[in-house]
Amino acid sequence: MGVLRPERMAKVGLVGLKDDRERILTILHDLRIAQIEALSPAALAELAPERGTETQRAIGDEALRFRGLKSALPAVPVGPPRRFDSLADILAAAKAVPIDAELGELTRESDRLLTEQQATDEGIALLEKLSFYPDRLEVLSGQSFASFFGEGTPAAGAALRAALPPSADAQFLDDPSGSGAFLVSLRRSSADVLARAAQTEGVHLAALLALTGTPSEALAGLHGRREEVLRRRVAIAERLGAVARDWYPTVAAIDEALQVENRKVEILAKLGAGRTTFALEAWVPLRDVARLDAIVQSATGGRAYLYAVPTTDEPPTLMSNPRGIRRFEFFIRFYSLPQADEWDPTLVFAIAFPLFFGLMLGDWGYGLTILVICLWMIAGFPGARHLPKFGREFVKRIMGPQGMRQLAYALIPGCALAIALGVYFDEFFGYPLLHRTLGYVAPFDPLRQVGLLLLLAGFIGLGMVTLGFLFGLLKEHFHHHRRGEVGKFGGILFAWGLAFFGLCVLGAKSLGPLTARGASFANPTFSVAIATLVVGLGLMIGGEGIQNGMMLLIEVLSHVLSYTRLVGILLASVVLALVINDISGGLFAGGAVVGIAIGLVIVVIGQSFNVILGVFEPGIQGARLIFVEYFSKFYTGNGRPFHPFGGARTHTASSVTADGLAPSAIVRSPPD
Repeated sequence: MGVLRPERMAKVGLVGLKDDRERILTILHDLRIAQIEALSPAALAELAPERGTETQRAIGDEALRFRGLKSALPAVPVGPPRRFDSLADILAAAKAVPIDAELGELTRESDRLLTEQQATDEGIALLEKLSFYPDRLEVLSGQSFASFFGEGTPAAGAALRAALPPSADAQFLDDPSGSGAFLVSLRRSSADVLARAAQTEGVHLAALLALTGTPSEALAGLHGRREEVLRRRVAIAERLGAVARDWYPTVAAIDEALQVENRKVEILAKLGAGRTTFALEAWVPLRDVARLDAIVQSATGGRAYLYAVPTTDEPPTLMSNPRGIRRFEFFIRFYSLPQADEWDPTLVFAIAFPLFFGLMLGDWGYGLTILVICLWMIAGFPGARHLPKFGREFVKRIMGPQGMRQLAYALIPGCALAIALGVYFDEFFGYPLLHRTLGYVAPFDPLRQVGLLLLLAGFIGLGMVTLGFLFGLLKEHFHHHRRGEVGKFGGILFAWGLAFFGLCVLGAKSLGPLTARGASFANPTFSVAIATLVVGLGLMIGGEGIQNGMMLLIEVLSHVLSYTRLVGILLASVVLALVINDISGGLFAGGAVVGIAIGLVIVVIGQSFNVILGVFEPGIQGARLIFVEYFSKFYTGNGRPFHPFGGARTHTASSVTADGLAPSAIVRSPPD
């Protein structure tokens, strides 16, 4: 399991007999540890590309057929996984399923009835609005004229009438209730003119159905027909349920088995073939090569050969962090996937991001609120349908459900730290609740001790910049870029020299004797700081060149100072909360009902706004401090994701378990 590095990958080749090909591909499919690549030119020089067969085409046809059968049947509980010992068994089981004709007839009739029901419902809704029409419906249509039902404002109706030419010979009947509904009959040749005018004036038009009798008689007929359609649809659903109880488990198992075979067919284009042999090449995590070799040898009786393939190709990236750390891979993938041979920054992100988020929030009221929201997001937003439509749409635009859940998991540690710091600072929505209720005296006040907070933020920035340069130095070392190593080491020296030079200039009392003599060469710390600055600058210029070295100088200074935004956002939140509380508190103290009502509105809206800022500002700025100030020292990104061949099995069991493949290997979860 990798932590600071992606999994090391090995490119392997496998040569085996064609008689064992299906078994070997099934092993690779069920293990899901091999990303099969197109065969290299050197291997293709000895082998021909694999070609399709009639059996493979039959697999595709049956897979399409069973996908349709499965979608037509209502799902029912499925028993234990079914085992197929060979492709011939799968195809034989597929041909033994006799429900195609009945299912096709039932689904076609169900679709037709659904369409008829929708048209009937529309007709019923229209006739209910036509209750003001007293005559028979058949007189509203003829060979030379047509009738329409319209709805709109009285002004729109008047504008519509004015837009029709006299040649339309239009006759209107208005709803006497004043609803704005009307009937209009006119020459068929003028129907397009009516439609354009209705669209221009915002009038909704509906063509009348070809019905007979009065509206009440036609309405009764439509209700009767609707009941007949519903009864028939219920009967079809019951019959489909009966068929599903008999056949759905079989259909689901065969469908899954065919999907597995289809994946194996699709991968054949990447293989090479001899008269009796085949070959493939794949990327496999180095940790799994020996296990894969042992399983293949056991399944084939030693008739296959697995070997390492020398290559300079870039391997795919497989991040494999521990479970808790893995939650933060979402942010790394959002930014850019690391290359297989560079550092995986997930662990540092998992530590730094909650720290930054909690420090910038620093209020246990806001922390608890955001924590509850995160738990709600993880639960799948229960009750979200009661929110205003704007709020629901806004959330959907930001991120999908899975992304929101991953974000919620990542924010929980930061919320916990914000709650702890908020209790320490005695900040509850900007109000000293613990002091007012329990007499607790906070040992630290962010507004009164800004200097210490800035000092802390500076040292956090120094640590992050140093760590970034250290990873960059190691990366340059592993890639044998000696000048790059020198430049990164110079960046570390310059950052530390700059930090202690600044402390000496400021005469920070918190460091005691270290800066007692301030910015003077009589102070050893100051002398060391100047020497470190000079040496660091020299190494940066020597390693990166004059132009890049000077740019690196500015980068070091700006990136360390950039971490002071940790304090700035915390203070902005505290001050905004204080302003909201002071204004509303003054209104409450006045005692007037109107003032109290206005104060409540200010508290609710103001604190809600501050909660929103408490999610976005610490979240965005915390991630930015890592992406920009930290990643820029060593991170390249643009890695190629690892896509192993295979898929999960639900309704089928592997056909190779009895030949030595461990069940734990078969059901192994795919990489995150």
